[in-house]
Amino acid sequence: MRKYAPNKFRSLTVAARCLALMLFFCKPALAALDIEITRGVVRTIPIAIAPFDVSNPNGPNDMARIIANDLNHSGQFQVMPQNRLPQQPHDADAISSDLWKTLGLDDLVIGRAVPTGSGQTKVDMTLLDLFHSTQSTPTILMQRSYTVANSQTRALAHHISDVIYEKLTGEKGVFSTRLAYVTVQPMPNNPRHKLYSLMVADVDGHNAKPLLTSTQPIMSPDWSPDGGSIAYVSFETKLPQIFTSDVATGRRRLISSFAGINGAPAFSPDGRSLAVALSMGRTNPNIYTIDLGSGRLTQLTNDAAINTEPSWAPDGQSLLFTSDRGGAPQIYRIDLGSLQAQRITYIGAYNASAAYLPGSSTKISLLHRDDRGFNIAIYDLQSGTMQTLTQGGSIESPSPAPNGRMIVYSTNVGGRRMLGMVSSNGQVNIRLPEVSGDAQAPAWSPYKG
Repeated sequence: MRKYAPNKFRSLTVAARCLALMLFFCKPALAALDIEITRGVVRTIPIAIAPFDVSNPNGPNDMARIIANDLNHSGQFQVMPQNRLPQQPHDADAISSDLWKTLGLDDLVIGRAVPTGSGQTKVDMTLLDLFHSTQSTPTILMQRSYTVANSQTRALAHHISDVIYEKLTGEKGVFSTRLAYVTVQPMPNNPRHKLYSLMVADVDGHNAKPLLTSTQPIMSPDWSPDGGSIAYVSFETKLPQIFTSDVATGRRRLISSFAGINGAPAFSPDGRSLAVALSMGRTNPNIYTIDLGSGRLTQLTNDAAINTEPSWAPDGQSLLFTSDRGGAPQIYRIDLGSLQAQRITYIGAYNASAAYLPGSSTKISLLHRDDRGFNIAIYDLQSGTMQTLTQGGSIESPSPAPNGRMIVYSTNVGGRRMLGMVSSNGQVNIRLPEVSGDAQAPAWSPYKG
């Protein structure tokens, strides 16, 4: 492995109340996403992905492009455009290391994708080290062969991207993970009314499919730790309810339908519980947990403030949550043993939507307001420092990738809600434009179980 340094409401108005809470704390139909890099890193790994050899005209001819896009959008690589390649090789022994090294490249990927005639495609991939090669031909870092159904070549391309990413950085890639998000579009036969869809898509926006479609709002999707189901809030009965849906089958389960607000579901790290925000018919919500096996309800906070947006610590022993008990939204942490809560953010007049960065017990991503507006930030619990990552000013719903390297969010661009991603060091910012409608409330899936 070669590792690089990382660069106040009555019950009949509860729906309006929940929407207002979302706006208060989060400030305010995905088709394929056309990714646009709006800010790049200073140091990345220079690499080229040569077009794969496709001897059969009906074979998959876009695998190299998918891999190139994946690596380029990760923020860790700089992929040379294919039209600048001096050759389009498919065999390592046909490559001159000296020629390719003059281009400033560290690595080269070559491959073949050939249909076998039985509804399957055989794919061979080779990763070559140009930078350390001392011979006329480059050193082979890795070779892989796969045979998959023709319909799975795109998924395989993402998997190959993950393999390359891990080989060259020492970290797991996220190209085979998925995004959940909510789209809002005018109804085709009645543009004055909205159609809401809970969507699941590949990280690059392809293979987008609706898990639920409704004429009433859908909010706050959250993935189970095994990636098999999603919890969310639905207003299809005009009042908020919390459901889970199986991603593969669409089978639904009603989890919470108490009087008043039912919101902000968050799966525990072991997948056995949901942390939720419930008002239980009162004015403001408090934080509870619901055991998904027994249905047992446990109240964690009990005061007159707004307490919402629970998020679990990696060890499952405490929760972060947003509360205005100090006069404005800030992040608090509550220990599940003692039920003692303490405020942890003091920088800025507004902090919300906190989540631990995967792989860290000391850094959290959050929505932070400063003089530039609402932006994504990383707060270090040890040093007490706040690093603002974005400069959009109208951002909401941050959700970290499972390797902690990127954070997906929703932003307003030209009057439309779109999805964006920013690296956790703030050096790469990517915009994922929406083809039609608005995209909001993104949630990044975990690694597949």
